[in-house]
Amino acid sequence: MKQKYKFLIKRLLYYIYGEKFFKRLDYDWKKYPSRSEIIQKIIDSKKYKNYLEVGCDKDENFSKINVEKKIGVDPLKGGTLRMTSDNFFKNNNEKFDLIFLDGLHTYEQTIKDIDNSLKFLNDHGVVIIHDCLPKKIWNQIVPRVYGHWNGDVWKAIVHSRTYSYADTYTCIADHGLGIIFKRKNRDLLELKKDFKNLKFSEYYYNHKKFMNPISYENLFSVF
Repeated sequence: MKQKYKFLIKRLLYYIYGEKFFKRLDYDWKKYPSRSEIIQKIIDSKKYKNYLEVGCDKDENFSKINVEKKIGVDPLKGGTLRMTSDNFFKNNNEKFDLIFLDGLHTYEQTIKDIDNSLKFLNDHGVVIIHDCLPKKIWNQIVPRVYGHWNGDVWKAIVHSRTYSYADTYTCIADHGLGIIFKRKNRDLLELKKDFKNLKFSEYYYNHKKFMNPISYENLFSVF
């Protein structure tokens, strides 16, 4: 109950001092496969052997993934290694076929995790990022002020869309799954912005341009 009141106070303060934009995107996540189903299907179809997950928490996803070798990194609980993603990547010398990022849901940490993941991704591999499609402004405010928290992960997807050496999509499933390949960008986003300070209204009005959304049914066509 105390946490609920804290969220309400934060929302009130944001309503007064923050961005005032309250249109929302109409995604019904119950209609789509879960991240675990999608990750497993990719592993099986591409015959991937090495899997890394960053941000395991209660192993809700990590425990469901069946692969020859998997490593889970979390500073508090879950996975196989108790450390931050920064420390893991700093000391890592392995490469992975699939890297799933579901750690701290902030732009700053997510773009750092994306950059580090690309360094340790096999050429035929893929990086997947959770929580990339917030439906409404409350879902993406940092710090958290609402029940389901996507954070501003979406800003890291917009940022990575400007990389010439990474090809980025957003799969419409399970609160938005960023899909990044280590290859030439097939649809480079020409945008010079302070990505951290992008507004939710910009995300809303430039949704397709920024996020490069792709349906689950068409996802395997870009592999």
